[in-house]
Amino acid sequence: MKTPSQFNGKKYLNTIPTGMSMDYWQMMRRWLRGKEEREPKKPLGPFRANVAALAEPVPATALRVTWFGHSSTLIELDGKRILTDPVWRLRASPLSMAGPKRFFPAPLLLTELPPLDAVVLSHDHYDHLDKDAIRTLSRAGVPFFCPLGVGGHLRRWGVPAAQITELDWWQEAKLTDTHTLVATPARHFSGRRLTRDNTLWASWCLLGPTHRAFFGGDSGPYEAGFREIGAAYGPFDLVMLEIGAYDELWADIHMGPDHALAAHRALGEGALLPLHWATFNLAFHAWDEPVEHLVAAAGPEVTLLLPAPGQRVEVADGPLPQQWWRR
Repeated sequence: MKTPSQFNGKKYLNTIPTGMSMDYWQMMRRWLRGKEEREPKKPLGPFRANVAALAEPVPATALRVTWFGHSSTLIELDGKRILTDPVWRLRASPLSMAGPKRFFPAPLLLTELPPLDAVVLSHDHYDHLDKDAIRTLSRAGVPFFCPLGVGGHLRRWGVPAAQITELDWWQEAKLTDTHTLVATPARHFSGRRLTRDNTLWASWCLLGPTHRAFFGGDSGPYEAGFREIGAAYGPFDLVMLEIGAYDELWADIHMGPDHALAAHRALGEGALLPLHWATFNLAFHAWDEPVEHLVAAAGPEVTLLLPAPGQRVEVADGPLPQQWWRR
C-alpha cells in the first residue's frame, strides 16, 4: 500500500519506528579518542570533469551519470539532465569557518554545469541542501523538485515559486511528456539549525521513456519500503544509494554498505553507484571504510560503478571497478 507521509501537526514521521541515540558524552569521547583515519592523510584529487563533453547534447536514449562528490550527481537520462542534491560549499555547515570540510574541491564550477532540466532535492540537511548553490542555479531558471516543506527554504532564498514543485511521498510530477519524477519514501529525518522534522525527506524515481534511475537520498535500513518502490517503479537501470556516515548510535537513519546492498536487492538491482562517502567527515569510521566494505561485500552479481569525482559513466558499459581512492 502506497502510504503518503505522516504529519502529526508538528513534525513528519517515518513509516516505522526510527530513533537516534544522542549520547553526547559517548560521541565526544569517540570523536576525541578514536584512532580512525576519518580524513585522508593526503589531499584527494585534484579532480576535473570534462566540461566540454558534458555540454554536448544528451542522446535521446542515453543513461550517463557523473558523481561530483557526496550525493551530488548529474544524471543524463534519455535526453534530459537532472542534478541531485547540489552541494558546492566548502563546509557542510551553516558556518563558513566551522563544520565538516570538503576533502576535495568540486570537479567543476557551478557556472560550468551544462543547462539543466531539473534539480532534485532529497531533504534539507546542510550536506544536501546548499543555499549558495541553490541561489546560483535558480538564476538560470531551472525547476526544483523537493519534498514537502523544503520549498519554504528555497522561497526564502529568493527562488521564484514558479520554479518550485513540492511533492509528498508517491506523488508524481511530469518533467516533460516523456519524463516523470516521483517522490518516494525514505527512512531519515530533517532539520537545519535547531529545527527538526518540520520538512519532509524523500528518495526519488527518475523515469524516462527508455531508462529508469533511483536516487536514494539519505535513508536508514528500509528493505520493505524499497521493495515496494521497486515493485511500483522498477526495474531500475541505475540505483544510487548512500553508503557512508553510518554508526551504531544512529543505525536507524544511515544504512551503511551492508544495508545498501540489501536495499539494492530490494529495489530489483541495476547498476549501483554508491553515494555519501569520501567528501565530508560525518561519522567515526575511516573515510574510505564504506567503499572498502562495499567492494568486499558485493557479490559478482552486483554491477558496481566506482567513478572518481567528476568522471562521467556510461551506465550501459557495465561495471566500473577502479579503486581511485587508493592512489
